[in-house]
Amino acid sequence: MKLRLLIVPLATAALLAACGGTGTADAPTAPRTPPTEVAAVKTPPPQYPIELACTGVGGTSTLKVVVGVEGKPTEVTVLTGSGNAQLDENARTAVLAWQFNAASRNGQKVPATIQVPVSFNPPEPRPTECFAVEERLRRGG
Repeated sequence: MKLRLLIVPLATAALLAACGGTGTADAPTAPRTPPTEVAAVKTPPPQYPIELACTGVGGTSTLKVVVGVEGKPTEVTVLTGSGNAQLDENARTAVLAWQFNAASRNGQKVPATIQVPVSFNPPEPRPTECFAVEERLRRGG
């Protein structure tokens, strides 16, 4: 009977050791770093051609942007256009030059894909340059 009482605690200790536990408090684990999402840092606006602004051409281009681990866009594509190909291309070109803080998981920077709307709104009140643009367009130039 004594032999049996000695074997049970030894077997239990062996099983716990095989599972990584000893029956006492486990060793503390390293704290997990919370994830971070992409954050825009530098976002200069796209060029808005004065001819389009003065004639009321505007809209919103929605872009799919893949931001690499260095915070730079690695891919920018138009998901939905503004209705004007020149505005869409100007939006895409501008966003390619933007700077972001990269996303991270477990303390490591990772690529992330986001959607970015870029709006072109005709200015109000109309700039004085619009009179010259209208005159040039009226004359066919």
